[in-house]
Amino acid sequence: MTRVNKDPFKDYIRESEPDKRDKGYAWHTAIGLQAVDGLKTSEYLVRTAVRNIEGEISFEEANALLQTYYEENPVRSADDRTEEADKVSARIAALLSEKAFSFTPNEYISIHRKLFTGIYSHAGRIRDYNITKKEWVLDGATVLYGSATELRATLDYDFSEERKFSYRGLSMDETIHHLAVFISRLWQIHAFGEGNTRTTAVFFIKYLRTLGFDVTNDIFAENAWYFRNSLVRANYNDLKNGIHETTEFLELFLKNLLLGEQNPLHNRTLHISGAFKDPEKANIGDAKANIEAEKANIEKIFNPKTAAHVVHLLETFGFETVFGRSDVQKALGLKPTRCSELLHEMAESGITLPVSGCGKGKYRFRKQ
Repeated sequence: MTRVNKDPFKDYIRESEPDKRDKGYAWHTAIGLQAVDGLKTSEYLVRTAVRNIEGEISFEEANALLQTYYEENPVRSADDRTEEADKVSARIAALLSEKAFSFTPNEYISIHRKLFTGIYSHAGRIRDYNITKKEWVLDGATVLYGSATELRATLDYDFSEERKFSYRGLSMDETIHHLAVFISRLWQIHAFGEGNTRTTAVFFIKYLRTLGFDVTNDIFAENAWYFRNSLVRANYNDLKNGIHETTEFLELFLKNLLLGEQNPLHNRTLHISGAFKDPEKANIGDAKANIEAEKANIEKIFNPKTAAHVVHLLETFGFETVFGRSDVQKALGLKPTRCSELLHEMAESGITLPVSGCGKGKYRFRKQ
C-alpha cells in the first residue's frame, strides 16, 4: 500500500533500497526548492511523488497525471502558482534522477527550458532586460545582477574558467570555498528572468556529482531559502556601511551538504543589519524572517480579503502562540461562524496545525 503523510520523503532518503532512496531525495529536494520563490506544492503532487517512488508510475506518467489534473482543476486565480510549483517539482525530480550531464552553458540553459516550458514564455532563453530584486536579507536593497547585453559572454567565460580549474592538491576547505565562489558567480549572472535559483541549484547538484559528491540528503530541501540568501550575501557590497560580499554562509551550507557537518543554518545570521545575531534578539529575528517569507505564500493561497485576515493573524500570534475561534474573533472582529470557517480554511491549506492538549479547536501556525 502506498504510504502518504505530511513529509514521507525523509523516510525514503533513509531507505536501504537505493532506487527509493534516490527518488525520495530527488522529490524532497525538488519540492523544497520551490521555497526559493515562495511557492508551495499541493497534496496531490505529494501523493503523485510517492507513487513514483514506490514504482507504481514513471516520471513521464507523473508529469502526464499533473497535466491532466490541472486541465480538470484549473487554478483559482492568476496569483495562484501551485500549478507551477507542482509541475516544476516533477521536472526537477526527473532531472535529478537522470545521470546524463554535460558541463556547458547550453546544458545550463537546457535545464531552464526543461523546467519551465509551458510555464514561462521565456523558458530556455537568456533574459534581454536588466533586473533588480528587493531582498529581505539586504534590508530591501538589491544585488547588482549581470548586464543583459553581456550575459552569454559572461556565462561562456565563467564556464571556461571553471573547466580549466584543477581541484588537485586542494584541501576540502579550499575545495568548498572554490565551489562557493563558482556557484555564487553563476547565480549572480542571473541568466534567466525567472526561475534562476531553481535552475542553478539543479545544475549545481548535477555538477557536484561529476566531482564525486553523493548529494543525497535533505539539506537543499530543508534550507532552500538559506541557500538563496547565502547567494545574495556572496554578491552584495555596501562598503560605506562595512558590508562586504562573503561566501562564509554558503560555505557552511556546502559543508553540511557535502561533508555531513551540522552547522546551524539560520536566516537571521545573514541579515546585513547584524541585529539578529544578538542572542536576545535572535528569536525575534527568526520569527520576522519566517513571517516575511510566509506572507508571500499566504497571498498566493487565499483570495485578497482572506489573505489579509490570515496575515493579520500570523502577525498577531506568530508561530508559537496557540489560538482558537475566540482568539480569531477578538483579533479580527468577525462573526463566530466566519471565524470557524477561516480556521478550517487555514488548516486545510496546511499553514496551521491542530494542537492537542490545549482544548478542542486550537491551532498554531506551521513553521516552514
